Amino acid sequence: MSIHTPDWVKNAVFYQIFPDRFARSPRTPHPRGIQFKPWGTPPEEQGFQGGDLYGIVDRLDYLQTLGVTALYLNPIFMSASNHRYHTYDYFKVDPLLGGDEALRELLDAAHERGMYVVLDGVFNHASRGFWAFHHILENGSNSPYLDWFIIHDWPLRPYQHSLEEPHNYAAWWDIPALPKFNIENPGVRDYLLDAARYWVEFGIDGWRLDVPEEIDDADFWRDFRRMVKEANPEAYIVGEIWHDAVEWLQGDRFDAVMNYVFQRAALTFFGSETVAADYAPGGFPLQPIDVQQFAGAITHMHGVHDWEVIQAQLNLLDSHDTARALWMVGGDRTALQLCTLFQMTMPGAPCIYYGDEIGMNGGHEPASRAAFPWDDEDAWDMPLLDFYQRAIAMRHAHLALRTGAFHALYAANDVYAFRRADKDEAAVVIFNAGQESVQIDLALNDNALRDVIFDDVWQGDAMQAQGDMLCDLTLPARDVRVLIHRG
Repeated sequence: MSIHTPDWVKNAVFYQIFPDRFARSPRTPHPRGIQFKPWGTPPEEQGFQGGDLYGIVDRLDYLQTLGVTALYLNPIFMSASNHRYHTYDYFKVDPLLGGDEALRELLDAAHERGMYVVLDGVFNHASRGFWAFHHILENGSNSPYLDWFIIHDWPLRPYQHSLEEPHNYAAWWDIPALPKFNIENPGVRDYLLDAARYWVEFGIDGWRLDVPEEIDDADFWRDFRRMVKEANPEAYIVGEIWHDAVEWLQGDRFDAVMNYVFQRAALTFFGSETVAADYAPGGFPLQPIDVQQFAGAITHMHGVHDWEVIQAQLNLLDSHDTARALWMVGGDRTALQLCTLFQMTMPGAPCIYYGDEIGMNGGHEPASRAAFPWDDEDAWDMPLLDFYQRAIAMRHAHLALRTGAFHALYAANDVYAFRRADKDEAAVVIFNAGQESVQIDLALNDNALRDVIFDDVWQGDAMQAQGDMLCDLTLPARDVRVLIHRG
């Protein structure tokens, strides 16, 4: 099967936003008398802090200056949880976020700036408040919607948490608040597929799909792809799968997945001396690796997928489901910077979790879901923000760093190097993850680069190849050289 993934994704830099915690706007028309937690309340207290979609619109200048070209938003549909993975109406934007009108304004404002917007789709399970489940709660076995969920016996126990009398219907991770859809029911399929198509026709640019492996039905996902791509052939479909997802990425289901394989390789190599080795996001322990293991992980990651897929993978370092990247590398700022430069020079779309660029920190969720400190710039790591802006600008400036072919060159002595090239530009990227400056001789393995002059667009100097070699190449400790040659 021929595989095509959206071209815009290959050139994008994503920014993930947890809407309740990113920005609150005075323009959102809330009913009188409602109360939010104070902005900046510790996230462990849960509750709603009042971030909304108009707040995102109001901060688009900031995001554009950062270099962001695409947004991924955690769920925005009506829900009774601050993370909104407990959906009770898939066809309405939560009024606490500003409703459908706010999404319309966000899409229009983003598109005017050349930005894209991808929404989070939670199609495996709903909430106790979802209208069809509520109908069953009220009517029991007399409800015509009985087969929309998987009921084991009666009466339903939607709020039971005891071992003696647990909930008695299928639920995600056995959480009673999250009843699982019966995806075999044709009405359920129609409802969910209609919702997927509706929002693409409304103007969103794609879907990030929550726990898609829980819907073990390949035909459902093929139908999902067909519906979405009929509405917009360039819509992006990216699934939350934490491991190699070969069967999902054959051109008939998803364009890409959230690349947690990339995350683990980057964090455990560049942060090998400080990484939280007792932490296992997604059930995968963050065990330190050396440069040979790192090189093997990258070779494997690329070897199992088509090049079209590799270019569209969502390369992230952290998310709402993990601790912050800075926390996972034990607060080592150089490790975070190396990981970020790896994102910005590798095939695939980099994705920044909101606030990482100013040094936001925090352990496993909900600690990683704090409010963005807009009014407390003393809390901002301004040099880190400058670093992110510079790294993102470098990626945007060089096509070879976005879509150039990838060839590994070197992996020894804490140094990892690779070459990327398109028809007009070549890049040689060399990482020194070690604690000491080193010198190496690097074979370029490309006759087109014999004796050429490279500009180091990261360190700011230049050098000339001697034949097909870069000789006596100096690599600063914990730093990167990004060598560019325009043919």
